Formats: sequence, structure tokens, C-alpha cells
Amino acid sequence: MRSTPLLKSTAVVGSATLLSRVLGFIRDVVIAQTFGAGAAADSFFVAFKIPNFLRRLFAEGAFSQAFVPVLSAYQVRGDFNEIQQLVNRVAGTLGLVLLLVTLTGVIGAPFLVMVFAPGFIEEQDKYALTVHLLRITFPYLLFISLTAFAAGILNTYKQFGVPAITPIFLNLALIAAALWFAPQMEIPVTALAWGVFFAGLIQLLFQFPFLARLNLLPKFRPRWKDPGVQRIFKLMLPAIVGSSVAQINLLIDTLLASFLVTGSVSWLYYSDRLVEFPLGVFGIALATVILPSLSEKHARASGESFARTLDWALRWVFLIGAPAAIGLAILAEPILTTLFQYGEFESHDVIMASRSLIAYSFGLLPFILIKILAPGFYARQNTKTPVRIAIIAMIANMVLNGVLIFPLAHAGLALATSLSAWLNASLLFFTLKRQGIYQPQPGWLWFGLRILIAGSFMAVTLLWLMPSLTNWLNWEAAVRTAHIMLLIGTAVLVYFGSLLLMGLRPRMLTSA
Repeated sequence: MRSTPLLKSTAVVGSATLLSRVLGFIRDVVIAQTFGAGAAADSFFVAFKIPNFLRRLFAEGAFSQAFVPVLSAYQVRGDFNEIQQLVNRVAGTLGLVLLLVTLTGVIGAPFLVMVFAPGFIEEQDKYALTVHLLRITFPYLLFISLTAFAAGILNTYKQFGVPAITPIFLNLALIAAALWFAPQMEIPVTALAWGVFFAGLIQLLFQFPFLARLNLLPKFRPRWKDPGVQRIFKLMLPAIVGSSVAQINLLIDTLLASFLVTGSVSWLYYSDRLVEFPLGVFGIALATVILPSLSEKHARASGESFARTLDWALRWVFLIGAPAAIGLAILAEPILTTLFQYGEFESHDVIMASRSLIAYSFGLLPFILIKILAPGFYARQNTKTPVRIAIIAMIANMVLNGVLIFPLAHAGLALATSLSAWLNASLLFFTLKRQGIYQPQPGWLWFGLRILIAGSFMAVTLLWLMPSLTNWLNWEAAVRTAHIMLLIGTAVLVYFGSLLLMGLRPRMLTSA
């Protein structure tokens, strides 16, 4: 099978995600300028991280990776009435569960803050503000989880663009909240919480017209005993851990960071946001496209095509992920300075955030690999194996957190997350290979050497050309932007130019 449709779909999702991430950076710049890295910012980031974490855990993670393979199997069978019935019953059951969880979260907000940010308890004003903000942001979980359900339907029907562009509304809402509504409120940061609330509702409503075109706009009819519903929720339970170990590790980082000096939560947030840029634009885009494809191949019992598609995706992960990780590590301080060092975000914040960014950069490649390797199991409706691997990785992360937090503070938390991600990705890979699900195609050794050599040339070039941090801090925004764009452009030219000189051609990566 030619993988050109997969590549085109990945490009569509990646382009839409790129636009969303650019707006996301503008959003973070606005928030950094307005609120800095102080107590109010820490409170909002925790209040936003809790429902956002649960969204990634249940909606984008466990639910999507259980729902899409089951829906794909129904689609292959070809009975549209069965598909409509499944969609209606899943929507009703999921919606009811989410409503109960949301009500519980709003009522139990004080307890949730104690669990996820226990370091805030000693600072009563900070704790009370976080509880107040969480009660506003928590319904976001309901809206965005149903949005993920709608996106799963659209992705299964190869309509990737609409779900990919939907997150733009969150960024627009938060930018508007920070710039226009915050100055009007008694507690300015409350505007950000309301921005999250309304962004979730808008994202959900945006999906409806496109579902209607497919005649799959759901009618909420709870039916727990439906075989399809039970199959999805049965697959979800282990997938909750298996597909979202990275998010669990990041939340552990936030919990421990709440005990460190004020600003630690924000430094981790901003560095994580920068790692999320290549992870979202490429890694999640590729994972979004590959899951329906692998699910369809498994439903059609096409094992050889399944393995080739997985191999194709892994080559793209190394081709793009490796230079992205190198670039983020080397340009950590310049990027943070260019994007955030304005207003309340000081030079000290740049230095501290750069430490965790370098540590997270080390984990970028395995973060992306997990997004690709885990669907190798989920597409086969096997969620138990990734769970066992995820538990091992989480235990390793906890141990590493305890070891590294003392010498490296917040950067130690980020490094522990990266190291545990390497363990997770390695175990997923070797398990797929040992079970015969994945067989590497010929040419990996020379392919890997080319990437290593090209990445080394790129790293040396960046280190040679990069001005000192003092220069970056003294420059105006326009000068900073020009320099960072020049460095990134040069890095891209050196990396891909080196690959071309070593004989790597685009056509070599178009077939799976």
C-alpha cells in the first residue's frame, strides 16, 4: 500500500495543529506578560491542569484509543444502522458518566487541589484561589471529552481537518480573556478560568455540523448493556493508564513542584508547552492519522500491511523528532527569551525554565514514539499489555523523581519524566517486536546513521552561530524574533541538506 494518503492526512492535521500551536504560543506570551510566574499564574495553571489532565487521560487517551478501533470494526462490517446505534448509545453513556464526574469534581474541588497541589495548603490565599478557579474550569472536562468523542467519529471517517483545527478556539478564548476581560474583573486571573469554560463549550458545538453531514449527530441514549458500549469501556479501563502515562508523570511533576519555590509550577508549564509544540504538530498528528489506519488493517486481518505502516510511521518519528529534540535543547534559552521574557516574566524565569526545557527535550523522541507504538496495541484492541508497561514506567518515574528533585529541583522532575518515557517506549517497541506484530523493514541501520550525522552537523552549526544569553536579553522583540528564525531556518537547511547529500530522498519515505 502506498502511504501517500497517510502522509497527506498527517500534513493536514499537522498544519492545523501548527496554527493552533502558534496561537497557543501567543496565548502563553499574553498570559506570561499579564500574570508572570507568580502565585496567580501558579493557581490558574494547576486549576487548568487538573481537568486538562483528566481530558488527556480519559478522552484523548483511553476513550479515543478504545472507541476508534471498535467504530472501525463496525465500519468495515458496513451496516450504517448499527453504526448510528453505537454512536447514540456511546454518546448517552459517556455523557452521563462525564456529567457525574463533573459534578463530583466541582463539589470536591478543595480535595482535588489538596491531592494535586498539596504544597498550596500552607498558603491559604493561594489554595483558596486555586479551588475557586478549579470550580470554574472543571466543566471543561465534560465539554472537551464529548468533543474528543465527536473527533473520534470524524477521524474514523478520514475527516481529520475539523478535529485538528478545533483547539484554536481555546487559544482564542484565553487570549481574549487575558487581554480584555481580566482587567474588568476583581480577581483578574478568574477571566482565564472562564475562558477555559466557554472554550470547551464552543469546541463541542463546532463539531456538530460536520457530524450532521455524516448523519452521525448523536442522540444521547444511555445503554450500558450494549455490546459495543461494553467493549469500548472494557478497553478503556486499562488504557486509562497505558495511553496516558506521560500525562500522569507530568501531573506528578506539578504535585512535587508545588513544594518547591514559587514559580516552579510555571517554569515546568512553559517548558512543557514548548515540548508540546513538536509533539502536537507532528507526533500527535501522526498518531491521530495512524490509529484509524491500523485499526482498519487489523479488522481486515492484513498483518503484513499493519507492520509496514507501523515501520513507516517510526521512520518519520526519528526523521523529525530527533532534530526537534536537539534544536529545543540547544535553543532553550533563546526560545524562552524570545517568546516569554516580557512584562512580569523576568530573566531569572528564563534561566530556570530553560533547565526544565532541556530536560524535557531529552524525552521528546520517546514521547512521540509512545504515541505511535501504543496504537500498535490499541488498534488490535489489546490494552492490557501497554498497561503493564505503563505501570513499570510510572514506578520508575516516581523513583527517579525522588532521586533527582534534590540536586536538580524542578529540572530533576522534568528529567525523571523523560527517562521514564524512554523506558516506556523501549518496552513497547521490544514487546511489539517479540510478539511478531512489528518487523523492522530493511535499511534501518543506514537510515539511523544518516540522521545521527545530520543531527550532529546541525547541533555544531547552532552552537557556533548562537549569540550569548546576555545579547538575547538585551535585544528588542523584533531583533530576537529575527535571530531565532534565522537560527531555526539555518538548522533546517543544514539538517535536511546533509540528509540529501548522504542520499536520503523523499520517495524513500512514501511507501509503507
